[in-house]
Amino acid sequence: MTHGKLAKNTFFFTISLAIQKAISFLYFILIARAVSVDDLGKYSFALSFATIFSMFLDFGTTQILVRESARKKEDSQKYLSNVLGFKLIVSVFVYLLIVTAVNLMGYPEITKQLVYVTGLVIVLDSFSIAFYSVLRGLQNLVFESLGVIVNQIILLSLGFVVLQLNLGLVVLMSVYVVGTLFNLFYSAALLSFKYKVFPKPDFSASLILKILKISLPFAIAGVFVRLYSYMDVIILSKLTNDEAVGIYSVAYKVTFALQFIGVAFSAAIYPAFCNYFVSSKEMLAKSFTKSVYYLLIISMPLSVGIITIADKAIVPIFGAGYSEAIVPLQILMVSLVIIFLAFPVGALLNAANKQTANTVVLGFIALFNIVANLILVPMFSYNGAALAALLSYVLLFFIGLILVGSVINYDKKYLLISAVKIIISCVAMGFLVIFLKERLHFMIVIPIGALAYFVVLYVTKGFTQNDIFQLRDLLLKKT
Repeated sequence: MTHGKLAKNTFFFTISLAIQKAISFLYFILIARAVSVDDLGKYSFALSFATIFSMFLDFGTTQILVRESARKKEDSQKYLSNVLGFKLIVSVFVYLLIVTAVNLMGYPEITKQLVYVTGLVIVLDSFSIAFYSVLRGLQNLVFESLGVIVNQIILLSLGFVVLQLNLGLVVLMSVYVVGTLFNLFYSAALLSFKYKVFPKPDFSASLILKILKISLPFAIAGVFVRLYSYMDVIILSKLTNDEAVGIYSVAYKVTFALQFIGVAFSAAIYPAFCNYFVSSKEMLAKSFTKSVYYLLIISMPLSVGIITIADKAIVPIFGAGYSEAIVPLQILMVSLVIIFLAFPVGALLNAANKQTANTVVLGFIALFNIVANLILVPMFSYNGAALAALLSYVLLFFIGLILVGSVINYDKKYLLISAVKIIISCVAMGFLVIFLKERLHFMIVIPIGALAYFVVLYVTKGFTQNDIFQLRDLLLKKT
């Protein structure tokens, strides 16, 4: 990929993620304000429940389609066709598994109906993901970026109409089917007309077995990620009630909405990490150190800012019924810093061919998270789920950091000094926010707090003009 094309893809991917998360977050706010806390809990549970099963539909084939399409464009058709053939068969069994599981678990009829819809959504979505994977391999993220944004606009528009007409939760969930169908036909049309790669299924047993064998490590990692990302909601729904799930989902959604920054940053730095792992371990260490530093600069003020302003922002944004979401949000905001820092750790381990070790760690974290939820949720309800998430992310980061230390010798002293400067800036911002939030509207306090943070950071030389140039060079490093 050329320098200019990488820059273009990075730019569009980051912008589309930001817009998608913003629209998605706005849509979630509309739903939270329009339905009861219990109904939001049912809605969130159905999405989480079905998403866990999506790991069986993907089975790591996404990464294989991207890789093989990038390596040899003319092989895109046969790989896509056989993945589609595999998914057509597996999707039937996965959907039946979803329906059977939700019925065996004894959920009420409305919850089961919601899961039936979300099950259909993840099946359809798995095919559009396959199409987009080939597009990624062909090194064009622009069209995917546009598709993601249009999909969110469709969801927001139709969802708003459904909420205004009070058509009920099942119809509201069915909006996802419409958005997913758009993505499906849009991505298939792009492949067909622009790249002459057609969505026709095939079934070559030898090739499918080859694909599944190669994709197995990715599939196992995907299973573990799904488990520790969504099992908290499932456990919370079984051990408490829908109201607790609704409250927790508000706190989780705020945290999840901010993760796009780390995702986009990780996607942008990964090519540089791959390049430096082969050409220069010294540059790899410097790039990793700087990546952690940049994400500290972004994540710490976000974390401190939301922790200090949460008690003034939750009710005005989501409604009076969600006042109890303040504490779990504050707990999850502590984990936000760790979540951000885990992205460059994971990117480096993958670039250094440490996928197996990374997968083992993910498996351990998934098990730890489930056990922690089973212990903490009965004791502290949604606060326990937030604590389990925090402990899991802390463990994931520090184990990953140990593995990173076996690959490179990163500058721990530099990071420690930088972290102190960032913490000082965040403390100054935090005290100012605490003082002002009792006197001004929180929307006015936010930009004042942000300005104070950057002023103190500049004064303490926590961020300089040279850092801006280094960040640019890192993100635009040629593969």
